[in-house]
Amino acid sequence: MTIRVLVADDQAMVRGGLRLILEDQPDIEVVAEAADGAEAVEAARRLRPDVSLVDVRMPRLDGIEVTRALAGPGVPDPLRVVVVTTFDLDEYVYGALRAGATGFVLKDCGPALLVEAVRAAHQGDALVSPSVTLRLLRHLTAQLPAQQTAQLTAAGGADHPLSNREVEVVRAVARGRTNQEIAAELFISLSTVKSHVAGIQAKLGLRNRVEIAAWAWENRITQP
Repeated sequence: MTIRVLVADDQAMVRGGLRLILEDQPDIEVVAEAADGAEAVEAARRLRPDVSLVDVRMPRLDGIEVTRALAGPGVPDPLRVVVVTTFDLDEYVYGALRAGATGFVLKDCGPALLVEAVRAAHQGDALVSPSVTLRLLRHLTAQLPAQQTAQLTAAGGADHPLSNREVEVVRAVARGRTNQEIAAELFISLSTVKSHVAGIQAKLGLRNRVEIAAWAWENRITQP
């Protein structure tokens, strides 16, 4: 089955490079390119690609606005958006994730991780560059006001609805672990990991692994 991808970036050389990387794979086809955010939204709604790769900073509409328009709360049939960016500690990246992105990778992550992110998104999973997860979310929680930190810590304490095993899974997701890595780390099956992730999303009202990671860091439960 071919994965249909839209690439949105305001730099033609970047778009061309991403296309070359993706179309070198037998199961991936780039069906469209977009040079700005408005063009990306129009093309994505018209073509319904399996995955949209979106840069954070683009003319007309930025990556956050594009993500919100395609995958945000209230979108009846959301598309899968992966943010590809150079800004690993930038609030724009976090904003895109909260707007509904299913994952994000750095532009210098290398071809293998980029391809893996596309395939993960297509399968309904999410791939987040581990270094980005740790650095970005630590940075964000460090900037929270003391009062908000106290409220979040309380929310992430004993009152949350997660079991001890689900909390372990949440911590692993927040560290950027894949399902396979979580299964090996916790000595459980891959199907059990997937069941836990689905249950966590349902209990917390979250839509994907990225939101799980953000919730974990916001609520300061990333460490035992």
